[in-house]
Amino acid sequence: MKTLKRINTLERKNDFSQNGKCHFEAVLDIHQLSLKRRQLKTLQVNMGKLCNQACLHCHVDAGPKRTEIMEKKTVDRLIELLWKSPEIETVDLTGGAPELNPHFRYFVEQIRALDMDVIDRCNLTVLFEPGQEDTAKFLRDNQVQVVSSLPCYCQENVDQQRGNGVFKTSIKALQLLNDLGFGKAGTDLTLDLVYNPVGANLPPSQASLEADYKEQLFTDFGIEFNQLYTITNMPIKRFRYMLERNQELDSYTKLLTDNFNQSAAEEVMCRDLVSIGWDGQIYDCDFNQMLELPMKNNLKTIWDIDDLEDVHQTPITFEDHCFGCTAGEGSSCSGVLVESVNGNETIN
Repeated sequence: MKTLKRINTLERKNDFSQNGKCHFEAVLDIHQLSLKRRQLKTLQVNMGKLCNQACLHCHVDAGPKRTEIMEKKTVDRLIELLWKSPEIETVDLTGGAPELNPHFRYFVEQIRALDMDVIDRCNLTVLFEPGQEDTAKFLRDNQVQVVSSLPCYCQENVDQQRGNGVFKTSIKALQLLNDLGFGKAGTDLTLDLVYNPVGANLPPSQASLEADYKEQLFTDFGIEFNQLYTITNMPIKRFRYMLERNQELDSYTKLLTDNFNQSAAEEVMCRDLVSIGWDGQIYDCDFNQMLELPMKNNLKTIWDIDDLEDVHQTPITFEDHCFGCTAGEGSSCSGVLVESVNGNETIN
């Protein structure tokens, strides 16, 4: 891995503050950063906002009463674009609970037929919903990478963020996935976990927290998994509402801006990822999607492009919530962007 000198962002003080508010693009200019797209590797697809949970931190505002869901014609158009875009390595399926979309399995099978990897962002409890009893076996049979949110290895913290009883059901789901081979050494079945802070804090070190998770989950429940991803909560949607209720929005915003990390900024996920909404709208990332921040150059929907390479030269749309991806070790849907080792930083 390439090693970078650690940047002491705290020495910057308020050199890019205006009236207590920071502007992300101005910060990039100060650090002489021009963040342009690289070769696209990942297509992230939101299959709908329907979910069997309604988590406090959810930036999607997903829940059981949401009706927005991707139609088959949209799925078919995405399959057509993927067929024309062999540079895409991974299709990352999210929601809501993507498994609740009636076209989820069809989409997975078509993607795998193109020899592309599939990520299912599974909330775990959905595996026990009516009609989902064989979903775990389907994921195994199609070698889908399962990425599951578990905000703590303690029941109290998980149930506080995700709802009463969610922890016990999540543990049961992880044990089921382990029984099928997910997360086990010697298999090609990947099971990764995701940690989001419960409160208005940055995540701790991903490497050290992963070690704690592995020890605690194996000791208490016999659970094994591959990697832990720590993801910073974005100050948007439900998490923003919580910050406002607790009068913590200003302090949390300051926390993100005070911990701006140039090394992390250079590796933000929107440089090699695009996000597709349930209705076929194109966005730079899942967070921009939830704020309905359109992609530039009038590339609005998947019907406006011939293949995904058409997106390559489009400038990235940045807003102030982007500080969430550049604070500390950085944050992405695949965890931290840089890791600190003996005072230096390494790119993930």
